[in-house]
Amino acid sequence: MIPGPRKHDRRSTTNDRSTLRPARLRPADVLRLGGTGLRTRPLRVFLSALGIAIGVAAMIAVVGISGSGQAEVDRRLDALGTNLLRVAPGATLGGQETKLPAEAVSMIDRIPPVREVAATGALEAKVYRNDRIAVGRTGSLAVLAADDGLLPAVGGRLRGGRWLDAATARYPAVVLGATAAQRLDVYTPGTRVWLGGRWFSVVGVLDPVPLAPELDGSALVGWPAARTYLGFDGHPSTVYVRTDDSAVAAVRAVLPATAKPAKPGEVQVSRPSDALAAREATESTLTGLLLGLGGVALLVGGVGVGNTMVISVLERRPEIGLRRALGATRGQIRTQFVTESLLLSVIGGLGGTVLGTLITAVYALNRGWPTVVPVWATAAGVGATLLIGMLAGLYPAVRASRLAPTVALAGT
Repeated sequence: MIPGPRKHDRRSTTNDRSTLRPARLRPADVLRLGGTGLRTRPLRVFLSALGIAIGVAAMIAVVGISGSGQAEVDRRLDALGTNLLRVAPGATLGGQETKLPAEAVSMIDRIPPVREVAATGALEAKVYRNDRIAVGRTGSLAVLAADDGLLPAVGGRLRGGRWLDAATARYPAVVLGATAAQRLDVYTPGTRVWLGGRWFSVVGVLDPVPLAPELDGSALVGWPAARTYLGFDGHPSTVYVRTDDSAVAAVRAVLPATAKPAKPGEVQVSRPSDALAAREATESTLTGLLLGLGGVALLVGGVGVGNTMVISVLERRPEIGLRRALGATRGQIRTQFVTESLLLSVIGGLGGTVLGTLITAVYALNRGWPTVVPVWATAAGVGATLLIGMLAGLYPAVRASRLAPTVALAGT
């Protein structure tokens, strides 16, 4: 008996269809698909990534330069010390200028935690390059009488020559501050300048003094020479006090009564290191503004990435349709384009991080600062690029996943 044809088992066909599943993409496959779109359009990728890179570089450079400046201030304060106090005469209730007693330096020196005391006294004399200069062309330079111990007290250094000592302080010798030497165009010891109606010999030139910038624009003569040649009355105009680090607050509290016991309210006491810290705080405000501008540039770069991805979806409709016809799911299409956007942003972010670090390093080296790029700034820059890349690629990815295979293959 010849067997007849076997009946078709519909249940087996149904079971076979139910076991069909779309192929799952491994992470390596996702990265390869995302990178394919970037490799085929290198110029567009470069221009889009450049927008991200500029924003990230601006943010990292601003933060890095600010951090390097802060590190330089901290380094200078560590070297110069924060234990210097400045005592100056204040004003009376009527607004009139007062003077410190001539004995103020010796009285302050009796305070136990005080290690060094030095003073300067303001003089009416003017200093000129020579005796042919018009009287009114002073260059805004001051002439000060100075103690022998002034230089170590304020942490100053000589650029050239020597400081006033017992051998030169009683004779017509002068030490020029950094700004004064520049305006007088005098840098060589032994040069003569016209000071107070007579010739003084320059014996030294100072480097800038960060904790006492008023000395930079001054010509300093010895205390005895100021009395002998310039009619100095002996009243100090500024007293610089070095104390033990642990006793700065305590010494600051007693300085007014010690310097001028009769009227302590007419004495002003300040700490020069506070001025450097305040200047750094002022610069941090500008840093915040520049950081905001860098954020705007980064946002503009993100818009450029989004625009690139939208154009990429429009150009690659046949590719999308083919992949959909071959079984790719909408989720896989979305993942492909989001990954491509993320890779594009990461390229820009890494490039911007390198560029921002180089800008910071070059600027810091030119200024003689330590190079500091905070880790949080780098992490924030890369994190911002990832977020922007995801947001910029989300809409194009969703749009690509919604294309029907027939419509995409038709190119309409």
